[in-house]
Amino acid sequence: MMVAVRSADRMPPTTAVKVLGAGTAACVADLVTFPLDTAKVRLQIQGESKSSGSLRYKGVFGTISTMVRTEGARSLYSGLVAGLQRQMSFASVRIGLYDSMKQVYTRGSDNAGIGARLLAGCTTGGLAVAVAQPTDVVKVRFQAQVRLPGGGAAAQRYSGTFDAYRTIAREEGVRGLWKGCLPNITRNAIVNCSELVTYDLIKELILKRKLMTDNMPCHFTAAFAAGFCTTIVASPVDVVKTRFMNSAPGRYRGATNCAITMLMKEGPQAFYKGYVPLTTRDEATLYRAPRPSIRGTYRSQPGMRLHSIGPPGLL
Repeated sequence: MMVAVRSADRMPPTTAVKVLGAGTAACVADLVTFPLDTAKVRLQIQGESKSSGSLRYKGVFGTISTMVRTEGARSLYSGLVAGLQRQMSFASVRIGLYDSMKQVYTRGSDNAGIGARLLAGCTTGGLAVAVAQPTDVVKVRFQAQVRLPGGGAAAQRYSGTFDAYRTIAREEGVRGLWKGCLPNITRNAIVNCSELVTYDLIKELILKRKLMTDNMPCHFTAAFAAGFCTTIVASPVDVVKTRFMNSAPGRYRGATNCAITMLMKEGPQAFYKGYVPLTTRDEATLYRAPRPSIRGTYRSQPGMRLHSIGPPGLL
C-alpha cells in the first residue's frame, strides 16, 4: 500500500496507523472478493470424497450460480465473520509491521535490497499466519460447509463462528486451531518471493523494450502479470492447505500425506482446482496500490514521493 505525500512533509505514518489502516483496507477488500474465495474453496475440495460422484461445481461462475440456486445467496458469505477476523489480524501484522521489520534487516538504512525485502516479507508473513491461523481454519470450514435448504442440520458442522472455535479446540485440541499452519506459511513465503522477483523482472522488461514509461499503468501491468505467475506457483500449496485445514481428524497424517493422496487419487490437475477464482481474487487485491521496484521506488509527480507502508504480496 502506498501513500503520496509532499516532499516538504515527509513524516511517515506511525506503526499504529499502518496496522489499523492495513487491517481495515483488507477487510473492505475481503467484502468484495469473498464470494470468489468461497467458490475457490468449494472447487478445491471437490472430488476429495469418494462418494462425491459427478462434479457438483463447474467453473467459478457455475459454482457461484449453483450455490445461489441451491443454498441461497447468503452461502457465498458463509464464514465472513471469521474471514474479517482473519484479515484484521493477518493484514495488520503482515503489512503493518513490514517497514519496521525491514528496518531491522537493513539496520536502519533506507536502502533496502532484495534480500532485506524478501526476509522482511517472509518474516512478517510467517508471524501473520501464526497469529491468524485459527481464524483461517474456521473460515475455510464454514466456506466448505454446505447449507441445505430449510436449515439442513445434517450438513452443519458448527452453529456459529465462536462455536466453531470452541468445538475445534474441544474435539481436536488447541493444536487443531493451527491445523495447516506450515503449508500456509510455505504458501506465504512462495507468494512473497515469487511475486516480488517476478514483478521486478516484468517491469524491467517493459521498460527495456520501451513498451511503457515508468508510470502508473506500467506498475499495474507488471503487478497483474506478477500475480498471474505467482498464482501458478502457489496454487498447489493453496489447494493442499485448504484440504488439510478442512479435513476431519485422522483423514491425513499431515500436509505431505494430503498432497500425495491428492496426486495418487486425482492426478496432478487436482493441484490447480479453483485456479480461476484464486487468480481473479488475487488479481483484484493487487490493485490496492502500485508496487515499488526492487531497484527503485515508484516516481510520481514532481515534488511528491511515495512512502511504502506495506510489502508486495497477496492477502
